[in-house]
Amino acid sequence: MTDLASRCARGVEGIRSRSRSCGWFGLGSTLSLVAATSIVSAAWAAPSSAWAQEIEMTRIEAGGLAFDARVAGPEDGPLVFMLHGFPQSSYEWRHQIPALADMGFRVVAPDQRGYSAGARPEGVDAYGIPHLVGDIVGMADALGREAFHVVGHDWGAAVAWFVGLTHPDRVVSLVPMSVPHPFAFSQALADPEGEQARMSGYMEILRSEGAEERLLGDDAAMLRGVYAGAGLSDEDVETYVALLSQPGAMTGALNWYRAMDLQGGGAPMTPIAMPTMFIWSTEDTALGREGAELTERFVEGPYRFEILEGVSHWVPEEAAERVNELLGEHFAPYAPDPRF
Repeated sequence: MTDLASRCARGVEGIRSRSRSCGWFGLGSTLSLVAATSIVSAAWAAPSSAWAQEIEMTRIEAGGLAFDARVAGPEDGPLVFMLHGFPQSSYEWRHQIPALADMGFRVVAPDQRGYSAGARPEGVDAYGIPHLVGDIVGMADALGREAFHVVGHDWGAAVAWFVGLTHPDRVVSLVPMSVPHPFAFSQALADPEGEQARMSGYMEILRSEGAEERLLGDDAAMLRGVYAGAGLSDEDVETYVALLSQPGAMTGALNWYRAMDLQGGGAPMTPIAMPTMFIWSTEDTALGREGAELTERFVEGPYRFEILEGVSHWVPEEAAERVNELLGEHFAPYAPDPRF
């Protein structure tokens, strides 16, 4: 679920959208949808809230672990979790956190299991999907919240899907990016000669013994190479490398791959019925078109599929402005701020 095997080429950002229902925005007609979208875009472009630049670091305890998290927005605002991928951290969402907070949401972007210094249990089994899902639900419980939205990219998107599949009564809406519905991904991966099987070959490298040393050796040269083509500054890269160079961090991150189970570890699952927006990009060298297009079959609720043309795997960072626009549209019906 990352562009390790091939460098991602940056391109001109475009967009093609497909929405199953205009009612997804809580509107009754295409005309009202266009009008509302114009209002949202105007409000989004000129935020005036005092929350706009306020991102703080905090620690959330759940399940005996302590998770570092970037948070912003009013504490009583609707809760939005933003879940990062590999090899990143909550820093991945630095462009999106203030934007959603400005709409009146309480945004919580945790450094997930393995990435937070206080959440690095030993053993591969400790990084299975049920534990990753349990972390998010446990953090919601710790925050005293019954219902929440989930946004995720890469591995964070996989966790978002499984949270929605296993706790549909608690998830208000989903916004997965890059990674398709797990059943769609499994179907695309099933053909050993198919595009997704070829794209996913890098996973065996990450699962292999000694992968930590290969990624971090020679001043993390291999890890630094992963970020090539993502449009990251040297400071951005150093932020990720510093975290993953901490004792146990890379092992914890790689254990997600080693414990990977696309069936969710046997947890009871229900169809995705909550409003869902799935964002996929055409230049992603790790996640192909087949799984992205199959995802619609596994979503029963209101569904919106957005394709970012010419954008690589690193969607929230490379296409930050467009992602913020899409999030603004998705979250407008839930926003407590009357401007939206």
